[in-house]
Amino acid sequence: MLNIADTLHQWCRRARPFALATVSQVSGSAPLPVGTALAVDADGTAVGSISGGCVEAAVYDVCQHVLAHGGPPSHTSFGYSDDEAFAVGLTCGGEIEVLVQRVEPTAEPHLAAALEAVLAGRSCAVAQVIDGPGELIGRTLHIPDAGPHDGTLGGETEDKVVVAPARALLRVGRTARVEVGGDADTCPRNLTVLVHAHAPRPRMLIFGAIDFAAALSEVGRFLGYHVTVCDARPVFATPARFPHADEIVTDWPHRYLAATETDARTAVCVLTHDAKFDIPLLRLALALPVGYVGAMGSRRTHSHRIGLLREIGVPEEQLARLHSPIGLDLGARTPEEVAVSITAEIIAHANRGTGLPLSYGTGRIHRPAQPLPHLETAP
Repeated sequence: MLNIADTLHQWCRRARPFALATVSQVSGSAPLPVGTALAVDADGTAVGSISGGCVEAAVYDVCQHVLAHGGPPSHTSFGYSDDEAFAVGLTCGGEIEVLVQRVEPTAEPHLAAALEAVLAGRSCAVAQVIDGPGELIGRTLHIPDAGPHDGTLGGETEDKVVVAPARALLRVGRTARVEVGGDADTCPRNLTVLVHAHAPRPRMLIFGAIDFAAALSEVGRFLGYHVTVCDARPVFATPARFPHADEIVTDWPHRYLAATETDARTAVCVLTHDAKFDIPLLRLALALPVGYVGAMGSRRTHSHRIGLLREIGVPEEQLARLHSPIGLDLGARTPEEVAVSITAEIIAHANRGTGLPLSYGTGRIHRPAQPLPHLETAP
């Protein structure tokens, strides 16, 4: 639902009831992930998408029926269909399950608070019951990254068992289904909860204020990263040279990396290919739990760099994390092409892609989501 947070927030503030259709489960090559939503208000205004157009009309009709006639939340499944020219189905061959429910904003004031937090750029999660006891399906809980939660999924027992796994997902910026309950000591009732996570933009840290960095900062920002360019030379690290970067830092790269915040989504791109900058920087970067570390340079530079890192004691398991020479083999030459090569590798690494042309492979195009982080079921 967070994909349409702006409109939902307006409707909540105006206390306008609406029907919410949420993708609650995906299998095969479905076009959009779990958590994506479409909503319809009493005037028939629709926002969002759940399938990229394949089944929107059918879901819109279900939403209008829910608004007009009420009723409990209900699940509807859509799969592949080519039996008839106008059959309702997913042409991509996947299958989605959609939860449709009527939302009364006056009965769930915490939802407006959660949507406001999202629009303000604050980290928060919205937990939505998608399976379990009938009276709990569709209920939501607002969970900020710190502090008390707001709303309820049915009672203190249900709320407490959801908060810890929701915050674990929030730390990695991941929306996912979570199975909780079924334990007499924590929560007797089994619940399937869809955790909608909203985290600040992931960071891309680019070290080396060169022309390749200017192109990479532009592509990185286009992909949704908060981009920082860092270089120890103030004459090169200027806003005029990097208009697309969110932040320009003049500092020694390793010193800046040691002082700044990183997480499992952070991409570290080392473009300096100068040992006096690279070696202390990579020594630190490879020891941090960041999502990606890449370094620019020729194969000869890479070999020399690996030797120097071994000499100062960097373990082999950390060296194996280094993407060098940086980027995928696209035959890139210009700074813009190299930027695409680097970001393509970052995307492939994050999603466990092969980097090969899709025409070379078989089976599903959309890969299953990565394994969830360790999720505790009790605070």
